[in-house]
Amino acid sequence: MRRADRLFQIIQILRRSSRPVTAQDIAAELEVSPRTVYRDVADLIGQRVPITGEAGFGYILDDAFDMPPLMLTPDEIEAAVLGAQWVAGRGDPVLAAAARDLIAKITSVVPEKLRPFLADPSIGTPPHNKAAPDTIDLGLVRTWIREGRKIRIDYRDERGEVSDRIVWPVIIGFFEQARVIAAWCELRRDFRHFRTDRVIAADFLDQRYDARPGELRQRWKHALAERQRPARAPI
Repeated sequence: MRRADRLFQIIQILRRSSRPVTAQDIAAELEVSPRTVYRDVADLIGQRVPITGEAGFGYILDDAFDMPPLMLTPDEIEAAVLGAQWVAGRGDPVLAAAARDLIAKITSVVPEKLRPFLADPSIGTPPHNKAAPDTIDLGLVRTWIREGRKIRIDYRDERGEVSDRIVWPVIIGFFEQARVIAAWCELRRDFRHFRTDRVIAADFLDQRYDARPGELRQRWKHALAERQRPARAPI
């Protein structure tokens, strides 16, 4: 790997982590020695890249640091294309359009030599069957998730029984055959998952729930992990 590429990759490794990254971890990913990483980080700091930390503790890149969008590698471009292909084929109409717009924007800013990776990528997603149509506005659901607001829904379960729920939406899951809203359900006092094609009616409430959206999402992840944990054998 060229040294310039290695310096760029060190910045990328630090940028994607919210915690200190040790020289040993960086060295393992780049397949170089920790001493090389120490030297490279010192050079980056000398070039006024806002990296803080020290050997033995780890390094952090300041959130304010930014690089021009042209600094994309062929692998990063193809990763974006693959993700956009998947969303364009499986997302709701608003997200599908956003995925196509994303590729158009990337195409307009990358250098000419990188455009073949967008026009004729070496990767692709398989064909799929269309998911059941949504009966709730997923664009509004995403807004309510970000703003931490409640939604009242009339929901028909797999047995055909209808119930009235007030939910705190957490995240939207996109699957091959259906889309699902994970939410805290006030009726069940627990997290539940609601298929978007089984929502009969929805009322987007102005009322906020008493937790931060990120905190609620962490609680949902913890509850999901607990449910998936194997039960202990009896003693």
